Amino acid sequence: MSGDLGAEVVVRAAKISLDKHPHLHLILVGDEAELTSLVTRIVGKETRLAIHAASEVVAMSEGPADALRKKKDSSMRVAINLVKEGVAQACVSAGNTGALMATAKFVLKMLPGIKRPAIIAELPAIGGTVHMLDLGANTVSDPQQLFQFALMGSIVTSDIRSIERPRVALLNIGVEDTKGHDTVRDAADLLHSSGLDYIGFIEGNEIFSGKTDVVVTDGFTGNVAVKTMEGTAGLAAHVLRRGFTRNLFTKMQALVARPVLQRISNEMDSRNYNGASFVGLDGIVIKSHGSADSYSFQHAIETALVEVRKQVPLQIGNLLQQETV
Repeated sequence: MSGDLGAEVVVRAAKISLDKHPHLHLILVGDEAELTSLVTRIVGKETRLAIHAASEVVAMSEGPADALRKKKDSSMRVAINLVKEGVAQACVSAGNTGALMATAKFVLKMLPGIKRPAIIAELPAIGGTVHMLDLGANTVSDPQQLFQFALMGSIVTSDIRSIERPRVALLNIGVEDTKGHDTVRDAADLLHSSGLDYIGFIEGNEIFSGKTDVVVTDGFTGNVAVKTMEGTAGLAAHVLRRGFTRNLFTKMQALVARPVLQRISNEMDSRNYNGASFVGLDGIVIKSHGSADSYSFQHAIETALVEVRKQVPLQIGNLLQQETV
């Protein structure tokens, strides 16, 4: 019910997913009258689509503590309750990130042995994609937490990209073992002695290089990095538009270059990478971008489907047990 574009986006994404996956069942949680009207108009009769009423909505600007304490019948809270109760196997939301994380931690709890949850997302990279975490769940992380982020990131990347042993790297200010603060160097020591395919430190300019499959950092640095990437992409698009619309000659050049520009646009389209996972929870919660359209939100549903099929929380728990025995 939240997000920047409202419930219609979710209903349209639900229809795409149901058409694509004949064994999928979806539950739309929120205002019953509004959802019923949208489903009647967009989807029609569909036995695999249910509506579960919720009387409240968490606003995008609402504080996590207020949402948790005052909105116990919000669409967000009810959806996560359904996962806790086993009625649903995953929750996908485009709502308030802080409130979603706080509610998910409170209702689902952490996996045994996991100290903190993390936000992981897939990003474009040379030769494929790269998964990066944490993207904002924890502003400060200790070495053990970074080690656990690496374990969880390795599982998610392996499942999403079908890689048996993903390469894992720590984000740092240099690649030498002596670079960085004590936290990142101590985390490196833990990873060196683990069973993961740890390749060492990488710098910010190597995130998209294709050298690694998983980039691990604390939530403060990760969030700043990913927001900087989004801003840089926007700047590049602006410069290209300005360059190709400068005069009649450049407009003609744009027509010639249009097929190449379209391929670049498709490859870099952020909608193809929508759907960040809250890993470390005893349940599956996927955060869609708040401004997601139906195409983008459907990609977040796809991420949830993969994590359900691969039983990601169970895999994380098993790997953590192996690494701590």
